Amino acid sequence: MSCVLADKKHYKKLVHEGLKALGKKNFALIVHGGSFPSDIGKNTGFGTPNSNAAKRVFDFAEGIFNAIQLGPQGKTKGIDASPYTGTIFSINPLFIDLEQLTTKEWDCILSENTYKNICDNNPNKDVNKTAYSYIFNQQDKALREAFVNFNNSKKNKKEYEKFKKENAFWLEKDSLYEALIVEHQNDYYPMWKSDMDKRLFNPYNKEEEEAFAKRIQELKEKYQDVIEFYCFCQYVAFEQNEQTAKYAKKHDIKMIADRQVAFSDRDAWAYQAYFLDGWCLGCPPDYFSEDGQAWGFPVMNPETMFNKDGSLGKGGELMKKLYKKMFTENPGGVRIDHIVGLIDPWVYVKGHKPKIEEGAGRLYSSPEHPFLSRFAIATMKDLNLEVGADKEKRVKSLTKAQVKQYGALIEKIVIAAAKECGLDKDAIVCEDLGTLTYPVENVMKEYKLQGMRLTQFVVAEEPDHPYRGGNIEERCWTMVGTHDNEPIAMWAKNLVNTPESYPHAKNLVEDLFFELDEQAKNDTIVRLTTDANFLTQTKLVELFASKSQNVQVFFTDLLGMMDVYNRPGTSGDSNWSLRMPNNFEEFYCEQLKRGKGLNLPLILKLAIQARGSEFASKHEKLIKELEELI
Repeated sequence: MSCVLADKKHYKKLVHEGLKALGKKNFALIVHGGSFPSDIGKNTGFGTPNSNAAKRVFDFAEGIFNAIQLGPQGKTKGIDASPYTGTIFSINPLFIDLEQLTTKEWDCILSENTYKNICDNNPNKDVNKTAYSYIFNQQDKALREAFVNFNNSKKNKKEYEKFKKENAFWLEKDSLYEALIVEHQNDYYPMWKSDMDKRLFNPYNKEEEEAFAKRIQELKEKYQDVIEFYCFCQYVAFEQNEQTAKYAKKHDIKMIADRQVAFSDRDAWAYQAYFLDGWCLGCPPDYFSEDGQAWGFPVMNPETMFNKDGSLGKGGELMKKLYKKMFTENPGGVRIDHIVGLIDPWVYVKGHKPKIEEGAGRLYSSPEHPFLSRFAIATMKDLNLEVGADKEKRVKSLTKAQVKQYGALIEKIVIAAAKECGLDKDAIVCEDLGTLTYPVENVMKEYKLQGMRLTQFVVAEEPDHPYRGGNIEERCWTMVGTHDNEPIAMWAKNLVNTPESYPHAKNLVEDLFFELDEQAKNDTIVRLTTDANFLTQTKLVELFASKSQNVQVFFTDLLGMMDVYNRPGTSGDSNWSLRMPNNFEEFYCEQLKRGKGLNLPLILKLAIQARGSEFASKHEKLIKELEELI
């Protein structure tokens, strides 16, 4: 078995030709920030796309992948490693590459000894897992040392002041929150004793506005060092991200951001005037949760999103600033997590379960609700009253004008922000997995938005299921799994030799082996239901054989790993901790030799052949060249 490293130039040329032959416009590798590898002896306990080790990933990806999708980059809390609860504007200081701060480029503001001690004492220095609690504290100590030395240095001062000025609209609030954490010795603002501090940017009248402004100035003077330290960390993170973006561009790799549906505590405090008081975002009861999912995330108040004349309200302006920042920093686009939350969100009363019986409903689809009716776009005649308000088909019909109302946030904020950054709507990746209501389906169609197709989630007993490879349309992003799923190799291992494997195998044979005779088809079904490696390989072939123009692969599926990055509902340092091995290139080559991982020459060859003999004959030369790499 040959390896990608044997002849990179030739390998990448043939892979590019294979992807082009199969009509793939984008091939993206998904690696969340903390999952990037480290160099030998330089493992602090957390990955970052800004490190030298990350450059090895970009070098490896060049010519194969044209995009890398990161996870959310917001600042997380010490008790929760989930990137999906981070801040919307501030960058996570854990993504600062400490090694760079020991160099002349940063005037050696961090001592090599401090950096070395952090690496040497990392409890996970020899395993591909983050040490979240450890590095959360150690990173803070190191950055405080760097901050003191930065203040005594003359380097980068103009750039720092420019950064603060250009980002003042969010940086002032986020840094003041840090000051109030110190003031109250608590990082959760609802627990603060001062009502004024709880809503410092949400005064109720002119008198309060003047008093709050005075309090803000008082805090700025009292906690100047705390505020400046926060700004310093954001500046360093921003500068390093900029350098990484330039490195990616040099390698013809687009960076795709990830916009979580959540708002952090810091954001909820800073922008509470734009949220719907007393309401939270969640999911209705379903097969997996009889009480629904009470996420606790604040909900944007529709009355702050748009003015009566259709122009953006203050809440809408905030959201547009967010998306413009994301598109500017990530020209590859933005993946929007839980697109339902922007179009037809399920909301519930704070402190209650997200159930109809306790007052929950869809924000824009509840004309019968005593409170939510004021925001309803759907009317009573648009509802199927025989279906519960928590069901996908509750709304049965909409006019085009109503669809445009449901899609106003998408059109006037997300798409508009992309256009102002020189991008089109194809730079928007919509995570539309799971529940899709009638309004969401129609908004996706109206604006021709690209959704996601997760083949691991196919309901194999339904011939027309949209996640089945043979049914996948061109304008979408296709993958075997996301950060929330088992790697495809683990999924296949758990599926084979069970009754549930048969419908999956039958569909795959019908879609990918349709030219075989009946006996060969039966033999292939048997093999697919008993051989996990063959099932894994075939599910990967399905991705590339589908009509989808865009394919994503999570790093665990690329490398053939048998470990999970996120187990939903799980907390603690062991979750959100999986990383690419530090020797990922060597590891990948060894996996290919063992018949594991994504062997692109093999998969592309099989995908071309799976399109049928007529299609394969047009690419006979390419197939032979790909075979030579297998």
